[in-house]
Amino acid sequence: MSPSVLIVEKKDGIATLTLNRPEQMNALSMELRRMLVEELEALRYDEDIGVVILTGAGRGFCAGLDLKEMGGERPAEAAGPGEFPDPPQMLRMLRQPVIGAINGVAVTGGFEIALSCDILIAAPEARFADTHARVGLLAGWGLSQRLSRIVGPNRARELSLTGNYLSAERAERWGLVNRVVPREDLMPTCEALARDMLSCVPEVLFEYKSLIDRGFDLALGDAMTYESEIARRHPNPEPEVVAARRAGIQRRGRAQAGES
Repeated sequence: MSPSVLIVEKKDGIATLTLNRPEQMNALSMELRRMLVEELEALRYDEDIGVVILTGAGRGFCAGLDLKEMGGERPAEAAGPGEFPDPPQMLRMLRQPVIGAINGVAVTGGFEIALSCDILIAAPEARFADTHARVGLLAGWGLSQRLSRIVGPNRARELSLTGNYLSAERAERWGLVNRVVPREDLMPTCEALARDMLSCVPEVLFEYKSLIDRGFDLALGDAMTYESEIARRHPNPEPEVVAARRAGIQRRGRAQAGES
């Protein structure tokens, strides 16, 4: 039996999804797209999962859509592109935070998937590229809009109107990725971040993610009003609960200071 094109591991509140077509740099075949969308849909309702980590097998994170299938070699039984949601849309619909562990190249559709993660941690080998214009396509999964909001319109134009690659180091300087870590530390770093998130109050963790995402799409004044409305509706915990949580935070802070 051939290995699954999507590896799913769930442990201690963390779901790790690994795109598993390493010989094709994890290009998105119809099978992989379908499996990824189905798994993301299931995770939306999984009460046992608080954080999702998305990565790729082998040297690549994701090389975008499978060009062989697009060129007519797609199996006859494969679904058409409009018959199920696109993976970036499903990633953005998750209530759980998504950490992208960018282990290698993230190109075009793969870049769009990376941009739909909440936090990006990259290995030094990671590179990003928008090659839509070079191959005669237009972005349809959000790249033309989301990239400029992260790195600024001038830098977005430089990437999208040339198709040139962006190194992990420069991506960190531009604010596209949170940090670059040695390849052997990539998954441990992402898992440690996930555990830190899981130490938060779950319903607040999910609400806070939504608050940031929705507010970012608004003008600042409207976003401030939106934040106030959400905060007013959120029930405050009892004082003794707050005190106990603060004590735990202080202990954690002292422990982390000792580690550094």
